[in-house]
Amino acid sequence: MTREEKSQVIEDLTAQLAETQTIYLADISGLDAGSTSNLRRACFKANVKLSVVKNTLLAKAMEATEKDFGDLPSVLKGNTSIMLSETGNAPAKVIKEFRKKSEKPVLKGAFVEEAIYVGDDYLETLVNIKSKEEVIGDIVGLLQSPAKNVVSALKSGGGKLAGILKTLSEKEG
Repeated sequence: MTREEKSQVIEDLTAQLAETQTIYLADISGLDAGSTSNLRRACFKANVKLSVVKNTLLAKAMEATEKDFGDLPSVLKGNTSIMLSETGNAPAKVIKEFRKKSEKPVLKGAFVEEAIYVGDDYLETLVNIKSKEEVIGDIVGLLQSPAKNVVSALKSGGGKLAGILKTLSEKEG
């Protein structure tokens, strides 16, 4: 790879890192061609971009962005694949599902919405992160719930009140 090609790769990686809020680093070494193809297909279905990168070029791209990757550059050893996504838990779900059939991919680390996770131990934590849409859905549900309670209380209360008034008017007569 020529110096120009390397600088172009670093530029491209820097742009991708800068515009993406969810970045996973994984080790997929040891997967045969068929398994790698299946992993790429699973990533594509989950809207996750998977690519194998050179550690030195990725480290330089990380330095070039304005994001603070903390200890994440320390995991750039051996085989590294980068998984980019708009949804915080999508790559973790792909990895977890794929590992039902294989030992790989191994999570090396992740950068999700400014938070940094280093090590495969965080896979379950990352799977359970809610997406922006899920959080908004939960909030809307919480906001609607008191309104629904008030409306149902008024509806049932109105029936009770009418019954009480009817009973009282019958007693007077």
